[in-house]
Amino acid sequence: MFRLERGVTGFCSGKELKLPEVPVRTFRDGCYAAARAAGGAVERVFESAYPRNFHSAAIVAPNDRIAILCNAVYPWIAFAGAGAGDLESKAFVDPPAWAAAFAEIGFVVMSRQVLGSPLGSVDTAALGKAEWLQIDSWRPASVGEAVFNFWD
Repeated sequence: MFRLERGVTGFCSGKELKLPEVPVRTFRDGCYAAARAAGGAVERVFESAYPRNFHSAAIVAPNDRIAILCNAVYPWIAFAGAGAGDLESKAFVDPPAWAAAFAEIGFVVMSRQVLGSPLGSVDTAALGKAEWLQIDSWRPASVGEAVFNFWD
């Protein structure tokens, strides 16, 4: 069973220690390695910024353009259609073959199946009180919507 770790939503209470973020440089390095493996190019890289709890990039390959999302706290990678603005669960796509380039440098590549799963189907015991308050407010329909969000 997949486990959501404390802080994955980007929220914590004032009593909890803030978790360190995945450096955008580490994510950028992964994107360039993946682009080389895909025979493509990195189109852009954006660092997480409030209220977005993830870094993002786009890779343009010979017959594809895909968005890559990286949770800002955990090195968890997801892939979405490059035009995915609101990140509805249907926007997540299966990892391409070149996603292995991320795994080789320590990222966890999330499957579309896990991203589309309801929160009740994964282990959420580690989530903090502040995260549950946000989940109760925003009511994400899937794991992907909780892990990669724009909540404020």
